[in-house]
Amino acid sequence: MSAELDTRPRKRSVTVAGHRTSISLEPAVWDALFALARAQGRPVNAVIAEIDAARTGPLSSAVRVWVLHRLRERAGI
Repeated sequence: MSAELDTRPRKRSVTVAGHRTSISLEPAVWDALFALARAQGRPVNAVIAEIDAARTGPLSSAVRVWVLHRLRERAGI
């Protein structure tokens, strides 16, 4: 099964505000997050820390919404 069709979340460890935590996201979301961070010239942990500081709900949901917003901006929708 290709990564873009694989909807099984994958857990990864990240460092947020000096603390290790894990986030479960679908492979396509991880791929997009890494690509967007790379396009900004920033480490993924820094992007996740920024998302974490602004979130009001679960971190994994906040990351998904952040990725969606950035991709929509790029697509002009």
